[in-house]
Amino acid sequence: MIISVASGKGGTGKTTVSTNLALSLDGDVQLLDCDVEEPNAHLFIHPTIERSETVTTPVPVVDEKKCTLCGKCAEICQFKAIIVIGETVLPFHELCHSCGGCMEVCPEDAITETGREMGIIEEGRRNGLSFAHGRLRIGEAMSPPLIGKVRSLTKPDGLTIIDAPPGTSCPVIEAMKGADFILLVTEPTPFGLHDLKLAVGAVRVLGIPCGLVINRSDLGDDEVRKYAENENVPLLMEIPFDRKIAEAYSRGKMIIDEMPEWKQRFVDLYEDITDIVKKEGKQTS
Repeated sequence: MIISVASGKGGTGKTTVSTNLALSLDGDVQLLDCDVEEPNAHLFIHPTIERSETVTTPVPVVDEKKCTLCGKCAEICQFKAIIVIGETVLPFHELCHSCGGCMEVCPEDAITETGREMGIIEEGRRNGLSFAHGRLRIGEAMSPPLIGKVRSLTKPDGLTIIDAPPGTSCPVIEAMKGADFILLVTEPTPFGLHDLKLAVGAVRVLGIPCGLVINRSDLGDDEVRKYAENENVPLLMEIPFDRKIAEAYSRGKMIIDEMPEWKQRFVDLYEDITDIVKKEGKQTS
């Protein structure tokens, strides 16, 4: 099963939930940190890194000796990543989405591909937990290709927990698609509610069952709870605004290590998720 931990906004506690959930469970568990622009799960997991790989994405290279300046490559590119100006063809690699369309339509076979560095992937372990994350190259604008590479490490068997990026744009969709369950983490504030609505909308488009965790649950108001009830989004866990939890987080410690009674709560959270997934599976079969 694949559980993607997401939210509409940053700072709600996705990493807190995903890391503590992953370390609370026995068996074949894998944690993938797909927040490649600012990965931080490793700061809490402290894995032993066993492998590092540089990730590239294909971009066009034009052979000016073969090119006849017909402009077909520019016509097919929806992202303006390659254009014809005067007697020159200019590829803009930072805009390229690596679809290969320009190479396919070139009548002179003047376009080939080379690799552009996107970032790196690191894999490791903490005891029985498998871990991997991506680090986007500084200055890189597009993170979905690197997120896709991290997702490709998903093990076919066992449980995979994904720490998704914040927001509801392309990087989040890349981290959520294909998951069996989306665990949304929010906070009981107007900003939390606003972005939670966007996140629920994105999940509904993907057609994936979801549930809710409210972090710092004893602050703010009840509007998030009312919204979840009206939208039939099950509230699976509430984490209070507790000084002990805040101190543990600030020191890079796990809640379940500093407050052992929380381990069973995360186990119960996982069991609730599996019950929902099984129920949804029966309804669709």
